[in-house]
Amino acid sequence: MNGSNGKEPKPQSAAPRGPMGGGPIGHMIGGPVQKARDFSGTLRKLTAYLAPYRWKIIVVFLLAIGSTAFAIVGPKILGNATTELFNGILAKIAGTGDVPFDVIGRILLTALGLYALSAGLSYGQGWLMTDVAIEVTYKLRRQMMEKINRMPFRTFDGTPHGEVLSLLTNDVDTINQTLNQSLTQIITSLVTVVGILAMMLTISWQMTLVALTIVPLSMILVMLVIKQSQRFFKEQQDYLGHVNGHVEEMFGGHLIVKAFNGEDKSIAKFNEYNTTLYGSAWKAQFFSSIMMPVMRLVGNLGYVAVVILGGWLTIRKAITVGDIQAFIQYINSFTQPITQLANISNVLQSTVAAAERVFEFLEKEEETPETASPVKLERVRGHVEFRDVHFGYTPGTPVIKGFSAEIQPGQRVAIVGPTGAGKTTIVKLLMRFYDVDSGSIRIDGHDVREFTRADLRALFGMVLQDTWLFNGTILDNIRYGREEATEDEVIAAAQAAHVDHFIHTLPDGYHFVLNEEVTNISQGQKQLLTIARAFLANSPMLILDEATSSVDTHTEILIQKAMDKLMRGRTSFIIAHRLSTIQNADLILVMRDGNIVEQGTHEELLAKGGFYAELYNSQFEKMEELEVVMT
Repeated sequence: MNGSNGKEPKPQSAAPRGPMGGGPIGHMIGGPVQKARDFSGTLRKLTAYLAPYRWKIIVVFLLAIGSTAFAIVGPKILGNATTELFNGILAKIAGTGDVPFDVIGRILLTALGLYALSAGLSYGQGWLMTDVAIEVTYKLRRQMMEKINRMPFRTFDGTPHGEVLSLLTNDVDTINQTLNQSLTQIITSLVTVVGILAMMLTISWQMTLVALTIVPLSMILVMLVIKQSQRFFKEQQDYLGHVNGHVEEMFGGHLIVKAFNGEDKSIAKFNEYNTTLYGSAWKAQFFSSIMMPVMRLVGNLGYVAVVILGGWLTIRKAITVGDIQAFIQYINSFTQPITQLANISNVLQSTVAAAERVFEFLEKEEETPETASPVKLERVRGHVEFRDVHFGYTPGTPVIKGFSAEIQPGQRVAIVGPTGAGKTTIVKLLMRFYDVDSGSIRIDGHDVREFTRADLRALFGMVLQDTWLFNGTILDNIRYGREEATEDEVIAAAQAAHVDHFIHTLPDGYHFVLNEEVTNISQGQKQLLTIARAFLANSPMLILDEATSSVDTHTEILIQKAMDKLMRGRTSFIIAHRLSTIQNADLILVMRDGNIVEQGTHEELLAKGGFYAELYNSQFEKMEELEVVMT
């Protein structure tokens, strides 16, 4: 049970950011939009999911409207101050009056108050929306983790680890960013466009018409740039994934690459990916970088037209100088919310697509519900029966076909057979990682489905060939077998597994921290720690899957003695690949193509001269051939 089983899918990269950052424009420029298959249905689910936060969201919208409205009125009031100043200067030059600084001061204080109020409301809506977004993110991730623990193993047989990881990170982050940023931008952009248009019309309808001609021109140019950049961003995303996947694969198999002199081939492949990534990234970033200059060019042309028209209208006394100043401020703020609104659909599409994947995951099939009245064994004898068990990982493809066996309490049962015979599958069924298709498995007379899964699995201690350790201290890794164990009990278990001496050679002893990949100890040492974990668990029954395959011969002898002591009086299932290790088993079940073809003791099976004898003798023939080659 390794933490990483084989090669995972290539990681999904975050969308590249455009010059506008991570808001809606950044999303628009940043890459291909992912669309939901059922937009309206998923949107309803997302809305229902947000229902507990509806009052906070309503308050956020009201604060956003208020903040935007106060900010929109500000330039008009500042324009009045400019008009008073201009008229006062003219009056002073003509000798008919003076500059009304007291009036200008009151206007400026009013504008300052409005901007301060706008900022305060903006802070309030941002704080509330962040609170909602973080709560939703926390809730989604918690529900997804709980869901993972309730899902059958069958689900993950066809689901890559990277896909689940992407759901927990990328998709939930997309929902979080939309709630935290884009949702309030929708309302503020709408209010800003409507409010600014209304204020511009109050100043001059002629100047407003000139300003509005800038909008379609800007949007046409933006769309042309986006059309060109989109394919380069998609290519950049694809090859970023290729580069990441190649680097991950090469580092994961660094020893193999070195052993087979694959460095040149690896570098050549990396250079191919990296060169393509460089070209697409350069073009994508170039088109992104010209977005703002294009917008500024069109905007400056608009300013020139507005200023010329405004000057002419001022000469004709149709508007004041302050109106021109206010109008220029408005036109400066007008194009951005329009661009944002034009891209809201992209943001919503990406968000709803992410939400759709998350909700589909949360709605996946779960394990069969626990029984309403579970069995609680006061004393576990360890009598195990397999009654005509049939099972297949996929419908129509049986792996176990009519498996039947009876194991008496305290027996050591070895399960042997060629690869694919179904040995490990039997253990998975026994632990209820999967449920049988038909037949039954019984422990002390009770069907395993009558236990809760937690109670059933607590009956077994497991030591697998594929070790699983996590990033943490050695003490914590051993204690994983029984969380409430004291440090003295952990040490006693380590001594029983003959790993205590090794632990004391490490810098911090039992508090030595294993790294994430658990590469700072050897494979054999990892195996010893998992054996110590099984000692600590002290379960009534044991499952051993070639538990000593990764240790040296001397340590194997010590471990075998310790395991003999551990198995004494306990029903034990031993999956064996090296038949020499199970000669002392009380019962050997020989499997082939999902069926038991032979059963008995080692001597009985050899005497029969059947399939077991064939397997046993073939292993020793291979050993003798190997010895001849080595000599």
